[in-house]
Amino acid sequence: MDVMAGFAANPNIYGTVVVSLGCENCQMDLVVKAIQERTNKPIKQVIIQESGGTIKAIEKAVKFAEDMVREASLVQREKVDISHLIVGTNCGGSDPTSGLASNPVVGDLSDRLVDLGATSILSETTEFIGAEHILARRAKNEEVKQRIFDIVHRYEKSLQLVGEEVREGNPSPGNKEGGLTTLEEKSLGCIHKGGHRVINAVYDYAKQIDDHGLVIMDTPGNDFSSVAGMVAGGCQVVVFTTGRGNVMGNPIVPVFKLTGNKITYANMEDNMDFNASPVIYGEKTIEELGEELLHKTIEVANGKKTKSEELGYMEIAIARVCNYV
Repeated sequence: MDVMAGFAANPNIYGTVVVSLGCENCQMDLVVKAIQERTNKPIKQVIIQESGGTIKAIEKAVKFAEDMVREASLVQREKVDISHLIVGTNCGGSDPTSGLASNPVVGDLSDRLVDLGATSILSETTEFIGAEHILARRAKNEEVKQRIFDIVHRYEKSLQLVGEEVREGNPSPGNKEGGLTTLEEKSLGCIHKGGHRVINAVYDYAKQIDDHGLVIMDTPGNDFSSVAGMVAGGCQVVVFTTGRGNVMGNPIVPVFKLTGNKITYANMEDNMDFNASPVIYGEKTIEELGEELLHKTIEVANGKKTKSEELGYMEIAIARVCNYV
């Protein structure tokens, strides 16, 4: 429910058409109520059982959507301060270059955003395991520090309760093939995306982000559901690092891809928006690329399409139960 309400409230959304069969456990009125508690944006409802079947329901929903598009076209763009920007960070298909190049570059971007008054989200709790003590040192206060430990240890205990060990599935086969050896190594690379600033808050999955500065959202390591949680929290752009390569997108926010692997960038140039490999070869510094990435991120926030948008990638998964990976 939090995710659906958050999607509807996201700054990138003008209005929402909610489509329901009519007799689900997740009832239409509950969804609409949750949305209305988060936003006063336009909302329309279509119940298939009351619309004459699927075809008529589609016609009705499309008509509602077309009306909203016309209304949205009348909205004038306004200049706003960068402090309104919320950027989600994520990684997928990591390899050793992720921790050495692309994640540190994103960390530099995160620091720059924080210094400008914006918000940066560090996600993927399962990939804090083994590095949580490092993050905890940067907590704003004891409450935030304890929350960091709590969300990480909860994941480990959840797996133990069902007789599993997180390190048996993480790093993934692709991570290992790329050169990562242990979960701790992967985690130490992952947390570089959070830069070096103070961690101001820890948010539950999909909860609305109200703080400025660097924050953590408690998300699984699964790319689709992790990004979905940050989108529901209100981020307008996701900056996504990959070593092995990744193609995912999102229908609500642009997903900007970068890699520190020169081979991956060459092999998947259709999917990559930014090349961070010059760090590996000493051609540019992390700070130089961080400055470039800031300008690229602002361009995307201003409407420039990412590769995933151009290719039509629009994946969503919602974390619900067995939230382990």
